[in-house]
Amino acid sequence: MTDIASLRNILELERRRGYANRAVSGGLDRYLHKQAEQIRRTIDNPRLLSSFDELDLANSDYGGSDLSERKRWVARVFDWLDNVERATGQARTPVGTRESASPARSEERSGRSSTAVAAVGRKQSEQLDSPVTVIKGITPTVASKLSRLNVRTVRDFLYLFPRRYLDYSKQKPISELTEGEDQTVVGTVWEARVATLGSRQGTEATIGDETGTVRAVWFNQPYLAKTFRTNARIVVSGTVREFRGHKVFESPEWELLKDKELIHTGRLVPVYPLTQGLYPRQLRKWVKEVVEEHAGQLDDFLQAEIQTRCQLLDLPTAVSQIHYPDNNAMAERAKGRLAFDELLLLQLGVLARKRDWQEGQPGNPLRIDRSVIDGFLQCLPFTLTGAQRQVLQEIQNDLNRPKAMSRLLQGEVGSGKTVIATLAILVAAANGFQGAFMAPTEVLAEQHFFNLCGYLARVSTSEEHPEPALGTIRRYIGFLSRPLAVALLVGSLGHSEKAMLHDKIRQGEVDIVVGTHALIQKDVEFSRLGLAVIDEQHRFGVVQRSALRQKGFNPHVLVMTATPIPRTMALTLYGDLDLSIIDELPPGRQVVRTKCVEPSDREKTYSFLRRQVGNGRQAFIICPLIEESEALEVRAATTEYERLSQEVFPDMRLGLLHGQMHGSHKEDVMRSFRAGKLDVLVSTTVVEVGIDVPRASVMLVEGAERFGLSQLHQLRGRVGRDKEQGYCILVPEKPSSEAKERLHLMERLHDGFALAEKDLELRGPGEFFGTHQSGLPDLKLAKLTDLHSLQQARQEAITLFQSDPGLEKPEHRLLRRQLGRAWAGGAEWS
Repeated sequence: MTDIASLRNILELERRRGYANRAVSGGLDRYLHKQAEQIRRTIDNPRLLSSFDELDLANSDYGGSDLSERKRWVARVFDWLDNVERATGQARTPVGTRESASPARSEERSGRSSTAVAAVGRKQSEQLDSPVTVIKGITPTVASKLSRLNVRTVRDFLYLFPRRYLDYSKQKPISELTEGEDQTVVGTVWEARVATLGSRQGTEATIGDETGTVRAVWFNQPYLAKTFRTNARIVVSGTVREFRGHKVFESPEWELLKDKELIHTGRLVPVYPLTQGLYPRQLRKWVKEVVEEHAGQLDDFLQAEIQTRCQLLDLPTAVSQIHYPDNNAMAERAKGRLAFDELLLLQLGVLARKRDWQEGQPGNPLRIDRSVIDGFLQCLPFTLTGAQRQVLQEIQNDLNRPKAMSRLLQGEVGSGKTVIATLAILVAAANGFQGAFMAPTEVLAEQHFFNLCGYLARVSTSEEHPEPALGTIRRYIGFLSRPLAVALLVGSLGHSEKAMLHDKIRQGEVDIVVGTHALIQKDVEFSRLGLAVIDEQHRFGVVQRSALRQKGFNPHVLVMTATPIPRTMALTLYGDLDLSIIDELPPGRQVVRTKCVEPSDREKTYSFLRRQVGNGRQAFIICPLIEESEALEVRAATTEYERLSQEVFPDMRLGLLHGQMHGSHKEDVMRSFRAGKLDVLVSTTVVEVGIDVPRASVMLVEGAERFGLSQLHQLRGRVGRDKEQGYCILVPEKPSSEAKERLHLMERLHDGFALAEKDLELRGPGEFFGTHQSGLPDLKLAKLTDLHSLQQARQEAITLFQSDPGLEKPEHRLLRRQLGRAWAGGAEWS
């Protein structure tokens, strides 16, 4: 009965659209003529079969009827469908909200079994979730190719959106064709033959209409000559060229004109992503069949009032129009609806994630002891900036609540995030809880450990190393009412050291643990974890962050990043976190002077770098690749290291660092550079995050046009960390004019957030954060630069969430199901 259920859904959709013959692509008659016999075969009740034949769907003329005739005809079909339901005890799930035929009928339908409704809904869902091999012509071999495009089910096919459209909607008489434009002609094949085109065979055809003739050629496709029979009506779309004084179509799209809707010509033609072994015409044909057959089966999970308020298309229309739009305006409206869906589902998911974390179980409110905070601040060799004080107050307010803190702290490199995190950890320790501080690399973890110990040494009366066998534990006396133990836990520790440290953490003998991924290993158990701090959080996926949270009973969580993220994007990607920003650098910190230079000025750059090293400074040289590539003419770190060591700086100490080196080797190189044992570090962008090398004054970036502005700003932040002037030199290889303009922005702008906004505008959100890493659903159509849609979706999500946080109400059942699909394989949303 799924064909009958589909018929009802399509007619309901047609009624909602005002009987405009727009429920299915190509019109209702085409659908009915194709489906009538299939529906007939499913009817085994003689009375129902007789009344079905009276409808004569196979010969319907809906398209030629006026509005009143269409309404009467649709009402007749609905009456027959109701008789089917009564005879079979079957009910259905309506597509969206539709007008009732009468109050009595509405009351009758509302009283039907919800079990039967769910059964029909399941049948439709099963069809949509069927493997693509149910589609005619798709073999298991083809299905494996489609899987590379993440198309495995019928539903996936509906959501395989076009990347763009070819505008073949401009139909012209042959005599009015103009060179260099995409145009469409409808004509008659006068002649078609196999011809030698260049050195290979192809097809040449002469096509005529009442105004003239035009030549069309198809390279390497001689078989088309048999397809184009003389006097056949044909539609040709493509770009017209001039050849020997005559206009010619070169390898245009074509379709023989039959009694069907055009797919490849004469309209906005979708261009889909492809993979090896799939071809555009073939893929378009399959998508067209799937859209016509199954788009009407999609349940619209958005309530009618949201669609009205946000002026959105219904879902079946949007899916149909995104694939084969009537015009550009409808393509944009379809894209708007589907992009809104993506943003709404994203926002609902992150809001649910935050709710589950904060309200799923009570947090541990921490008492804020001002004497601890003031005592620590008084011993610092600097005063907090206004932005730091503001953020500290926000964190204190969170810690004092019975809900667990879940906050993102953004701040420029060197803005003082670590000292704020240290204060938060000390508040936890003063309340008898443990604190964990996780960093992405051992070198960065060591840096945080020594900085933390340096701060505590200032405020304590004495420092002890209580375990000679464990050089990674230190104890501080005289600051809190009890000794404060701090430990470093990293992967390179010996087995016995780790075991001893794990035991002390489990017994509660360590108050603060600084470490890497080693903190989330299953052997690590905390006695009473109260606060988890995660640094450079974009280097950790949701799984790692969740694993650290689960080491305690709903601990407070503070995640930090030096990557400036525009607020609009942060609200989306980090909707589960409250946002704090340190947008002020400490006084005395100098702006890094930045210059974009030509490759021909590289020798002058080397001379400048040599002078800086001669003055006791250090330098980074960043390359975009690890190994040389024939396809890419950019400098690679390994080759550049060898060249610089032997030819340019043979008298200086150079080191090499890249992501494919063994972890311990990388850490050794970074330690050597930080300790001043190397003058120049040749590296890929693995140095982008974290490491503090106070004597580094020069950042030389090769192939600079291959980096985003935010990434360049991160690299620039690695130099000029003390009172000395820092320099950033950008050397592009073969930049376009747009790339040059982008790099010159680096010379003018030193505000990371302003650069991030520009980067988001110019390069899109991928520069900042991969959704796979974040555990968020992919965005196929939505753009985080679309502030209006982003805010609109966020407001609707908040309204929904406030009224029905678990989406438990019956009217939100479909939305809940769609939310589960969107977040499948990602982080939990509920």
